[in-house]
Amino acid sequence: MLTGSCHCGQSHWTLEGDPGSITACNCSLCRRYGTLWAYDYENERIAVQGPTSSYRRATKDDPSLEVLFCPTCACVLAWRGLRPRPDGRRRMAVNLRLAPPDGVADLPIDHFDGLDTFKDLPSTGRCVRDLWA
Repeated sequence: MLTGSCHCGQSHWTLEGDPGSITACNCSLCRRYGTLWAYDYENERIAVQGPTSSYRRATKDDPSLEVLFCPTCACVLAWRGLRPRPDGRRRMAVNLRLAPPDGVADLPIDHFDGLDTFKDLPSTGRCVRDLWA
């Protein structure tokens, strides 16, 4: 199980099982936040505990997700889909930058072009540890 917590420690998340590869996105939000995402579904393999505030894109009439952050220290914890799937499941991702470095250092990073093409980019073979070098 992976865990992550905000800077002040009031809010945190857990992710059960293998997180798979991690996504670095360059959309207008993710590039500003500097996040690295691991995905699953709310209250299945992912759980968020503690107080959170949320942000929905003000420029969208019908936003598809909200970003959850700690109301005290403002660390970005996760994003959550606003429209559940037909089976009632809600897609969610947690910010792996909040996890202890040893637990995520060797996870591979996938890059996603959320700014222009909305497609996966070719793999560079880098892992989370490479971002710290």
